[in-house]
Amino acid sequence: MPPITLGRMRIHKVLEMESPTPMKEQLPGVTPADIARLQSWFDLGDGEFGKDAESSLMTLSIHSFVIEVDGQTILVDTCDGNHKDRLVEAVHQLDTDYLGNLRRAGFAPEDIDLVMCTHLHFDHVGWNTRLEDGKWMPTFPNAKYLFGRRDYEYFQQEPPGEEAHHASFIDSIVPVMDAGQGIIVDENHVAHREIGDGVWLEPAFGHSPGCCTIHGKADAGEAIFWGDVIHHPIQLIRPDLPFAFDADPAEASVTRQRILRRAAEEQLLCLPAHFRGTSAGHVHVDGDAYRYQWVPG
Repeated sequence: MPPITLGRMRIHKVLEMESPTPMKEQLPGVTPADIARLQSWFDLGDGEFGKDAESSLMTLSIHSFVIEVDGQTILVDTCDGNHKDRLVEAVHQLDTDYLGNLRRAGFAPEDIDLVMCTHLHFDHVGWNTRLEDGKWMPTFPNAKYLFGRRDYEYFQQEPPGEEAHHASFIDSIVPVMDAGQGIIVDENHVAHREIGDGVWLEPAFGHSPGCCTIHGKADAGEAIFWGDVIHHPIQLIRPDLPFAFDADPAEASVTRQRILRRAAEEQLLCLPAHFRGTSAGHVHVDGDAYRYQWVPG
């Protein structure tokens, strides 16, 4: 994605990988009519979609965003990370060129001033650390890392059923705290300047206990980095359906519908954590559902 300029902000996408998974495993309940409706405005022509959920894939882009604003360089969500033992086979012991992609976007790890995670699932915290001489060390040596309080306290307790995310807590968050670079913040924290003119968090609970959206505004329209509130465009058609990794499916659905409604009403620039293509775009009302218009690449 070419950088997007929005007032004083400049936004870059940094790709780690794309990951296909059967749609029926992630979003049971999708109908053939839902898929046909999605294909009317989104189909990359690569065979992702069949006639029903059983024959369709949900291909997710795993990427970060970098925000440049007022001399600050802020990294949003840090993907899976390399060389990490994971219970999810698709991301176990990865060896991607994520840091190369970061450099090609114009940034060395030393350039990052602040790391912000929308939530603390394994695919959003992995590059917080990298392996150096057999030890997990902060990847971004000059950065402060902000971790939401609710997720931090939840995953710290090693909750049942969250083994994959607790493993990433141990290798991708604890070393940052041990290095003195981590800061625990409330989910309405202002990270830069002030609300409406800066970068700030807003609660978006449900997918994880402390899931947040990150907002940026600087002399132009507002941008929303919505993390995993919405994973895939099919959810604009079926925001009511529970996603496989939602901690509280009912709350996640309410949050999803609230974010979509606001994004459409206020024409926010949306920066989804897992949409393919340029990822960035705008939500529009489409009858009883929504559709997405990508920013051209």
